[in-house]
Amino acid sequence: MARNLIALGLWRKALVASVRQDGPDLSARQMALLLTVYLCDPPHTVRGLAATLNISKPAITRALDRLSALGFIRRKRDDEDKRSVLIQRTVNGSVFLSDFSEMVISAGAVAPEDMNNLVKAHELGRLAQAEIDRSRALVSPQSTS
Repeated sequence: MARNLIALGLWRKALVASVRQDGPDLSARQMALLLTVYLCDPPHTVRGLAATLNISKPAITRALDRLSALGFIRRKRDDEDKRSVLIQRTVNGSVFLSDFSEMVISAGAVAPEDMNNLVKAHELGRLAQAEIDRSRALVSPQSTS
């Protein structure tokens, strides 16, 4: 449970830093879509993104409309299949994600005094687990053959 709280605390810290900035405030769906376009190998299509994220094509289209308006992605007709539209990365989107990644890194940064507390807590946990293991061994000794 403590690990979950630490992870959620880091995510919260990064999100709070993000919404305090002057830049756009993306929804979770928009951010997931943007990260998918930037972190997964192209080509990207509405159909492919909908399948990858397991959400409807209209929901993908709405998110792409917003990301396109912000200049974070670009739509381009597929030269090989004129019915298909490819979703491409942009410099603005790269800059936005680079800035966001710095906020995530900062959220994960641990002050020296906090690091000492984490090390102590980890050591206490290790010692407690060793004591539990030792107690179990005394209660149920190994059978010898």
